[in-house]
This record gives sequence, structure tokens and C-alpha cells, in this order.
Amino acid sequence: MTTNSAPRLAHREISTLPRSTRPLLLAGAFAGPLFYLSALVQMLTRPGFDIRIHPLSQLSTGDFGWIQILTFVLVGLGLICLAVGHRRVVTDGLGRAAIPVLITISGAGFIAAGLFPQDPANGFPLGVADGPAAETTWHAVVHMAAAIVAFTVLAVAAIIVLIRAIRERRASQRSGAASSRSRSSLPSPPTSPASRWRSRGSSPSDGAPRRPSPC
Repeated sequence: MTTNSAPRLAHREISTLPRSTRPLLLAGAFAGPLFYLSALVQMLTRPGFDIRIHPLSQLSTGDFGWIQILTFVLVGLGLICLAVGHRRVVTDGLGRAAIPVLITISGAGFIAAGLFPQDPANGFPLGVADGPAAETTWHAVVHMAAAIVAFTVLAVAAIIVLIRAIRERRASQRSGAASSRSRSSLPSPPTSPASRWRSRGSSPSDGAPRRPSPC
């Protein structure tokens, strides 16, 4: 009973959230798939891009660089929405305050990485000389620093979420085991002689001598 009541309680709590919270969580859920889907489409369609040579940030350069810039910004906004939604849903336990802060920092890092693009280099976009950029611009430095911070704090938040999930699972298992022990320790209700005979597959008259019939 204890293990089954927790999901029902969580469902009731989510169903009573403000209507604005669900779109926030949905935006956060789409942030990751949007980033990789956009990068995959651009890798396959933009001439000269080679994932073995060019980082994904290189997609923010050239005539169609605005697509990757917009992707960075949208993903960052989605992460910030996720942080707000997580803060509303998770009100206790490990990481209830740290996880939203880390996700917000990651979202801000993605936005900064989009607003300050990488330098063209290594033959991309087409027409750029092979090899690294002759001189690294200040906005490329900001881009790299923001990307490092964004991915690092996002990984830390994921580790905290994993530890929280493991703890909750163990607590649920211990609670279920304690509930099973408490039910097994309860005294069983008394049984009547007739019920004991039925459980043995016989009746009280099976062992008694039968009277001959008058006919």
C-alpha cells in the first residue's frame, strides 16, 4: 500500500499545479531534442561542415549561422523554463534548491553561447582558409567560456538528479518491505471447524459411520 500510494500522491500534486507550470516543463523537455535535431539537420545540409573537424559551435558562423544562434537561445530559454517548473514541482528533498539554480545557469550559458558566436575556422564556412583562426576574437572567447559553464553545470545537475532518484527508490523499497513485515505480523482471524474441514478437502461426516438407509 505504501509503495503504490506514493505515485498516486505525486499524480495528485502534479494535477493541482498551476496551469502555467505544465508549459514550462514541456518547454524544458523539448530543449535537449531541439538542440541535437537542429545540429543534425545542419550537419547534413550545410556544405563543408565535417563533425570530425568542426565543433557544433562552428554552425553559428556563415550565412546560415543564425539557425544555430537561434537554437542556442531557444535551448537556453527552455532550460530556464525547466528550472522554474522544477522549482514549483519539487519542494523538498535533495537538490530542491540546487537543481533549479544549476539549470538556470546552464540556460544562461546557452543563451550567451548563441549571442556570442564562434569564429570561422578550419575551412568552414566555405571560403574560409584551412586551419585555426588567425586571431581569436573576444566574442569567441566568451562563447567558449559560456559553453563550458553551461555543459558543466548541466552535468552536475544531472548527477544530483540521479542521486536523488536512487535515494527515493531505496526509501520506497525499505518502506514497502516494512509494510510487508507489518502485515505478516498481524494475527490471522480464527477459523471455524467447518472451514478447517473444507480446507482439507473433506467434511466432518467423512470419518463417521453412516447409518443404513431404511429402503
